[in-house]
Amino acid sequence: MRNVLRQGPVIVLALSVSLAAVSPVSAQSLTDRFKGLFGGKSDEPAQPKPPPVPGQPAEDDLDCPQVTVRAGASTYAVGATGKPAVGNEIRFQATITKMARECARSAEGITARIGIQGRVIAGPAGAPSTVEVPLRVAVVQGGVGEKVIASKAYRTTVGMQEGGSVPFTFVAEDLSYPAPSAAVADTYVFYVGFDPQALAPEPKAKGKKK
Repeated sequence: MRNVLRQGPVIVLALSVSLAAVSPVSAQSLTDRFKGLFGGKSDEPAQPKPPPVPGQPAEDDLDCPQVTVRAGASTYAVGATGKPAVGNEIRFQATITKMARECARSAEGITARIGIQGRVIAGPAGAPSTVEVPLRVAVVQGGVGEKVIASKAYRTTVGMQEGGSVPFTFVAEDLSYPAPSAAVADTYVFYVGFDPQALAPEPKAKGKKK
């Protein structure tokens, strides 16, 4: 997974971060859990469930892996131009504090929605008016020799405000992967984390030689 969640040339602060994963609540719908965690209105109508697909498990029986922060990827710090992100050279630091997930059947097998909540704190060097936060979400089959099943990079923009501490929320809507067999389903896990490589520009397509 080192290639999945790269830290890049970023030095994180020695800050203790409390990570709280949202545990399943059988009596409460997944949609309601997302609304409760991320500030949705309780009076919004619930989304209808998709019709059952022959040969696939019912929605209530669908296994949805636990979500956790990948070790070493819970904090992202950026320093002043040309400076390391340490001490008075830090412009801002972002941390992940809470996560949530829900799964649904799709043409690809399973499509997951992964919610990430965190905070961006301005540093001594002064944060810009907006901050690009790079994130990566992956589903991994654990065990001897981890296997990356699917991985996607995302970016979200956070507007900084006076006071220098701004919460952010992001929901990855489109992580799809083949439904696992019953024998390995309980070894699957969702990993989230900061990935500076997500900010790299897309490689330009090579033109055809004439």
